[in-house]
Amino acid sequence: MEFEPDIPRWRQVAAVIRDRIENGTYPPRGRVPSVQHLVEEFGIATATAAKVNVGLKKEGLVYTEIGMGSFVSPDALEILRKTRADAAGDTA
Repeated sequence: MEFEPDIPRWRQVAAVIRDRIENGTYPPRGRVPSVQHLVEEFGIATATAAKVNVGLKKEGLVYTEIGMGSFVSPDALEILRKTRADAAGDTA
């Protein structure tokens, strides 16, 4: 992945994960990549990869089960649709 210089890398990687959730690559309740996998796939630092997971959790898109990993929230698609609608100015 070629990173945009003016956008934090964690935000760019989080956008890729959001897109993958939306297109079904990572379905609801499906596992999302581990921090180590993000490091390997995107060539980012461990701290940056951890920040991706924290950001997605804050958005309500993923949750973590201790000892099991991180998974797509059951309502992630609804959250993404609402976020996009809000960004477009359509709150209906």
